[in-house]
Amino acid sequence: MADPYFDDLETRSADARAAAQLDALNAQLAHAGIKALGSLEELSQLPVLRKSDLTAAQKVQPPFGGIKVQNISHVFQSPGPIYEPGGSGPDWFRMGRFLHAAGLGAEDTVQNCFGYHLTPAGHMFESGARAVGAKVLPAGVGQTELQVTAARDVGTTAYAGTPDYLKIILEKADEMGVTLGITKAAVGGGALFPSLRQYYVDRGISCLQCYATADVGNIAYESAAMEGMILDEGVIVEIVTPGTGDPVAEGEVGEVIVTTLNFDYPLIRFATGDMSAIMPGMSPCGRTNARIKGWMGRADQTTKIKGMFVRPEQVAALVAHHDEVTKARVIATRAGEQDVMTVHIESAGGDADHYGQSVADLLKLKGKVVIVEPGSLPKDGLVIEDQRSYD
Repeated sequence: MADPYFDDLETRSADARAAAQLDALNAQLAHAGIKALGSLEELSQLPVLRKSDLTAAQKVQPPFGGIKVQNISHVFQSPGPIYEPGGSGPDWFRMGRFLHAAGLGAEDTVQNCFGYHLTPAGHMFESGARAVGAKVLPAGVGQTELQVTAARDVGTTAYAGTPDYLKIILEKADEMGVTLGITKAAVGGGALFPSLRQYYVDRGISCLQCYATADVGNIAYESAAMEGMILDEGVIVEIVTPGTGDPVAEGEVGEVIVTTLNFDYPLIRFATGDMSAIMPGMSPCGRTNARIKGWMGRADQTTKIKGMFVRPEQVAALVAHHDEVTKARVIATRAGEQDVMTVHIESAGGDADHYGQSVADLLKLKGKVVIVEPGSLPKDGLVIEDQRSYD
């Protein structure tokens, strides 16, 4: 019987994990000339690196914006454009852990339908397949009839790709009268809706998903328990209030910030722009790392009100401007064919007119201020809520 875990790291204690991650983080910080931290909690004191910052830096110092990289075998380009390095070291993108959890192993031939052109997804999943000993059919994207023929001829047993493309391959196989032997699927790069997962289950295919990006590789993955997504052992994940670097309480929705423990390409507090939340407890599968709820939308809530953009960073600046303010939420509505901006401010006291001046100064718009009790605003990660109807 195959080992249920990829390695011993998946079942170590929380204390052992924290100590090992802190040691790795401090070694990485020293390499970058940054003072060592006394605990992982102190990580929140370091600045957040946003993709827009990285893109701007890459224009000045191409291709990687001045970040010290080493042992690099590939350079990838993602839309933007933004450039990401890749290495050919063992499981460089840390995808093997996910593929193992999805049941893939040396007995499998994986039809890798992620793109190999410019972007790193194809290479990411291929490195994971090598880590679990599986053979790879580097199919890439498109030419569905040829995909079916190849899957039949080489005896594909597993699929890697976006969640919906496997359905297209299966339907084409049905149309061609071909029976395929795919029984496992490891997907990413899009939403795996429950109805689509059930479609695969009904066809005898186990389908699990991961959360990964071109910049940092694998971040979290599902196991057979299918209760949330387990954090990868090679990253430190924080959930913060959008537009800030301030961590939220466990269970609250916020932006996913990732620090990679990768000496070849060290990214410290990289803002993914995605929203999620930490789940309580640990997975029933026995893996002990923390879990997130999965992808819960985008953190960039920038909204145009009265012809002006209001950004999460501005709302964060409003909160930081007043010591007694704990939280704020901008709500955009319509009245009489005109935009209306209302700003709800959590404060134990304070004057609405005084806050109104700060709103005008920092958000560059005048709006109605409503003072609410601390802790009363929803803990859903929204700092800008657009209630206008666009129908």
